[in-house]
Amino acid sequence: MAVFWGGGLAVFSIMPVPFSAVMVERQLGAWLSGDFGYVAHSDWVSMDEISPFMGLAVIAAEDQKFPEHWGFDVAAIEKALAHNERHENRVRGASTLSQQTAKNLFLWDGRSWVRKGLEAGLTLGMETVWSKKRILTVYLNVAEFGDGVFGVEAASQRYFNKPASKLSMSEAALLAAVLPNPLRFKASAPSGYVRSRQAWIMRQMRQLGGEGFMESNKLM
Repeated sequence: MAVFWGGGLAVFSIMPVPFSAVMVERQLGAWLSGDFGYVAHSDWVSMDEISPFMGLAVIAAEDQKFPEHWGFDVAAIEKALAHNERHENRVRGASTLSQQTAKNLFLWDGRSWVRKGLEAGLTLGMETVWSKKRILTVYLNVAEFGDGVFGVEAASQRYFNKPASKLSMSEAALLAAVLPNPLRFKASAPSGYVRSRQAWIMRQMRQLGGEGFMESNKLM
């Protein structure tokens, strides 16, 4: 498996990613449950074909220290641990975009220590071999945005009938708003919570500096 993952990190550092572990897991799960109409939709696009608002939106929503860290946000981890000690029934995560990319691309769902250990190793490997721009590009292409909807191009076409390159700030923020739980939160029928999260993400995007943030950190 180490050879497989190492080879994957090397190959996907330059090649488009045809599918992810999460896509395979969802597809097999659908078939095993008798849902033979389920299809995991994904269309690879380069960063040049993605609106800069989309990358900015996921950074604002999920990992504002993304350009600075080496795969792990220690401060966020400490806050999450403190929160989880106080609220055992409301677990908070602290995964960076790099960790989420490693998990989505190579690993299965779950919270076991084995999986977390593998995720940490893959994250370190990814941060060593890939640029931040590459990590963000792959993340945006494999992230789950809804039932059977993977990647920003498929999401943009499904929910807005336009290519990802044409996404507005508001649309990008809406897609980012469902990422914590895309099977519960719906971009097609956003709840009040999703709308409030969308508005918060847009405020964070402006505070980060808008498109200038993406340019200064060489993420475009």
